[in-house]
Amino acid sequence: MPPLLEFSDNPFRDREDIGKATIALIRALKPYFSRGNARVQLPVCSGSHFDETAAQLEGFARPIWAVAAALAETSCVPDPELRCYAQRLVEGIANGVNPEQPEYWGGISDWDQRMVEAEPISFALLIAPGTFYETLSEQSRLHLTEWLSRLNGKIMPVNNWRWFRIFSNLALNRICGVSIESTRALIEEDLAILDQFEIGDGWCADGIWKKDMMQGHGAYSRQADYYSGSFAIQFSQLLYCVIARDSDPDRALHYRNQAREFASQFWRFFDEDGAAIPFGRSLTYRFAMGAFYAAFALAKCYDSSNCYTSVGFVKGMLLRHLRWWAKHSDNVFAVDGTLTIGYLYPNMFMCEDYNSPQSPYWSMKSFVVLALGADDEFWTASEIPHPLSLAYAKNSPLAGIKLLSAPCQILCDHPLGQHHFMLSSGQYCQWPLKATQAKYSKFAYSSAFGFSVPTGALLSQLALDNTLSISRDNGETWTTRWETIGDPQVKAFAYENFEIECLQSIWKPWKASNIEIESTLIPPCDAWPDWHVRLHRIRRLHNNLTLPESLSLVEGGFAIQAKQPRKMGTLGEDWRGTSEAESILNASGSSLILSHAGVSGVRSILLSEGYTEGSVLKSDPNTNLIEPRAVIPTVLYKVDLQPTQELTIATAVFAIANGKRHFSRAELFQRWCQQPQFTENISSQL
Repeated sequence: MPPLLEFSDNPFRDREDIGKATIALIRALKPYFSRGNARVQLPVCSGSHFDETAAQLEGFARPIWAVAAALAETSCVPDPELRCYAQRLVEGIANGVNPEQPEYWGGISDWDQRMVEAEPISFALLIAPGTFYETLSEQSRLHLTEWLSRLNGKIMPVNNWRWFRIFSNLALNRICGVSIESTRALIEEDLAILDQFEIGDGWCADGIWKKDMMQGHGAYSRQADYYSGSFAIQFSQLLYCVIARDSDPDRALHYRNQAREFASQFWRFFDEDGAAIPFGRSLTYRFAMGAFYAAFALAKCYDSSNCYTSVGFVKGMLLRHLRWWAKHSDNVFAVDGTLTIGYLYPNMFMCEDYNSPQSPYWSMKSFVVLALGADDEFWTASEIPHPLSLAYAKNSPLAGIKLLSAPCQILCDHPLGQHHFMLSSGQYCQWPLKATQAKYSKFAYSSAFGFSVPTGALLSQLALDNTLSISRDNGETWTTRWETIGDPQVKAFAYENFEIECLQSIWKPWKASNIEIESTLIPPCDAWPDWHVRLHRIRRLHNNLTLPESLSLVEGGFAIQAKQPRKMGTLGEDWRGTSEAESILNASGSSLILSHAGVSGVRSILLSEGYTEGSVLKSDPNTNLIEPRAVIPTVLYKVDLQPTQELTIATAVFAIANGKRHFSRAELFQRWCQQPQFTENISSQL
């Protein structure tokens, strides 16, 4: 698939570069506008759970994030092509909100996707009223007021959607002339709900982080993903700081302080080159993963006393992320230059039921920095390098390992290794989301290797990277971790001279069964910088059954690109002299894949009793978000679990990504041999 000129070759160094990228993206949409300019329909036949009119409204509304920012009253003189596109948008708004027009968007009802698209339209009214409101006729202004007002009194999810109604009411008050008295209570009600999402350390969840969620609103979850930062919540809080800093100064100050606290941790989700760790839902929004930094700059939340919130740091984080997407965008765009559903290539397996062909343009949230004038300090400041690049220079051995208590994750990029990833424990999403276990409940997520989603029920179709998969019927059916029981615990683990913080959670493979598993995730350290360890205690709780239960367990490592790997014998051999071709090596309890993308392997390092076998799982094509053809190193455990018995297994997971340093086969062999050493005595600490 062809790259998109002025995006894929874009250096993303300044405001002009982001403007060029915006024009390239909207230029590709022009042929797909409706006659009245109120809808955009890409030439892809793909359904979503909402109606087609709402889907086409997505294509119309989502690019407004960038276009309205470029036309902000404090911005520069806009490019003529942007101005022409904006005129088309204004005509589309007039037709879209007019019930007498054939392209009317329809009134907003309960649980309606139109609520989502009302936010960028409201943003345009608030930040560029001269273009998007004052040019409307009196009749069109009345229709627009009526359309936005229909968000009020409707049922909507208890999650980030509450922000959409807040901004619609702010636009009604500030721009459309609706009295603040009529909406003040509604805004305060939504803000009070959103404030319940705070979980500490600057973090917010995408909903209420506990089981006793509001009565009548369905399933509960624990989600702190990119919605918490860039896609919606922190992003919207920062926009609120821009729009309501004078009318609601106390809350705006709170949000600014919260954003600074969040910024001190969120940078760890991005590697030195700007790649983010894929995690959670809606990843087809792609470079919106960096939108937190765009909103942070727009709200001018800088604090030079904190190295993670200075203007140069924020600029570097945003622009590095955009440069990474430019560099890796060869398979992101369709032949007509429009964005596809997927991550690094078109992929329907990983999308949500709310992803229409037009949904990916939520990515343009990262371009709201266009609202800053060319002489703004954001554009004139020098980029500050990624903190881990500085850590390498200082040879700080623990700079790349950090426990983030609020989201229940450990961010890992050990200076002596070469792999940027997270260990995750305790998050889950219970509402019916495609591949929900894969998106929230795996043990590890990597910026280099991504993660995989299932395509079917067979083992190869389940694509079980970074999971412990369990079968009680000799491999006919499999299950993995989903919901955890209680809160995850932080455990201190002493290994030789190291004190290592670990995450521990309890879960049940089958809710109705008497088996529970306690999983402990142990991050890299100086003793094993290329490894992490997963220790599982499998317990069969007391019941009336006296027969042992036979279990098959498969522990998967990181999925890795391997187009045509060839087997190279066993891991007991010295494979330092093998060729540079992709290769697979297996042993009784180990499996290793050497690829042009790096190295991925697993070793069984502790088994109370039972049988192990290492093998490579060739997963279904298009299961991995980053590589359409991927394989997964695995260890198979077979155990017989007696009543009231506890068995312990531990798997060491090895990974080195292709990067700045090149390792010879001899060096890789040496690093593979530098494995963690575990015994029952050591594991008893945890």
